[in-house]
Amino acid sequence: MAYTSPPKDSMRKYLNLLRLLWSLALSGMASLILIASPNFFVWRMVLLASEWSHWIALAGLPTLLPGWRRSRAGQIGGVLGLSATLVALSPLLRALPVARNLPAQLATAFGSPAIPLGRPAPLSLRELFVGVAHPTLTPQTLVYSEQPHTVLDLDLYPAQGPQPAPLVVVIHGGAWEGGDKSEMPAICHYLAGRGYAVASINYRLAPAWPFPAALDDLNRALDYLEQRAAGLGIDANRIVLIGRSAGAQLALLVAYTRHDPAIRGVVGFYGPTDLPDLAAHPANPAILNTDTMLHNYVGALHTDAARYHDASPINYVGAHTPPTLLIHGQRDEMIGFRQSQRLATQLAQTHRPVFLLDLPWANHAADFNMSGPSGQLSLYAVEYFLATR
Repeated sequence: MAYTSPPKDSMRKYLNLLRLLWSLALSGMASLILIASPNFFVWRMVLLASEWSHWIALAGLPTLLPGWRRSRAGQIGGVLGLSATLVALSPLLRALPVARNLPAQLATAFGSPAIPLGRPAPLSLRELFVGVAHPTLTPQTLVYSEQPHTVLDLDLYPAQGPQPAPLVVVIHGGAWEGGDKSEMPAICHYLAGRGYAVASINYRLAPAWPFPAALDDLNRALDYLEQRAAGLGIDANRIVLIGRSAGAQLALLVAYTRHDPAIRGVVGFYGPTDLPDLAAHPANPAILNTDTMLHNYVGALHTDAARYHDASPINYVGAHTPPTLLIHGQRDEMIGFRQSQRLATQLAQTHRPVFLLDLPWANHAADFNMSGPSGQLSLYAVEYFLATR
């Protein structure tokens, strides 16, 4: 029996049905950019939708291909597809003015960079789709301390340039209870490619080892690196700490309490800076139990108030506090934006160099996609900051 093609009307009806289904799926993904997370799984989807939203916007354009007006399903699909594209573009549209103002704001806060930056602009539309280029390096794993029942190590990414090289110490997050030195390695590869030695540190975790165990470990790691700097190709007089989330609290605390002139600056990504205030303004309980997290790390607030004070970087701001770059999203559902905001205010009032990179659309861990709007802006700010240190 000979094959006969379906009538054009039937084909058009079929294509418009596909258009409708595709637009419904895109609308669901785009809506994640706007909602509060009802659970941890959806929070992860919200993060993906926000930082890969440009792909959602691009995927919405085919719903407006010719023919969408010729049926009810096509019209609904076209309108939904256009709506999804517009919503998905909102993070990028909000990122553009941040990118435009960022170089001048960083210059005001920290002065001009001493070396050329690898990134000519804070935000590249091309790199949203092709990614931020960086070398792939094999780090050297070094044991810096042997504690009872645990061996502590770090990954050292060799500087791709003249040595001895400035040292960047990266401290992972994980609510003080999880994570390790292998997390989010792209920035380590990128900075090593730009001529920095990068050490990503493992430390002891709560609740088995509560505060100040992790702080002690990081001080040991710095002692180890500084004492062996010559053999490792490190300039022991030029150190910057970078921490994410719980790692930001630790990075800030080390930088503010070690009183080491070699520490030229510190970068805190969306970190807890005032633990009593964090207890009073907890995370979205659907995705993180702040009380349990803090209890496991420092104890109960009503019985361990002194430890909460001691673990809060905001309490150590003084005349010799090193320059600080803070990066935080206003939509952070784990560690509220107010944590970085309060520390930035305290630093400014103490006349210490500080800049808070405010990302209005961004959630916690928004730099997970280094090529996304939050990732690119953060990377530019970090590289600029390092180039002034």
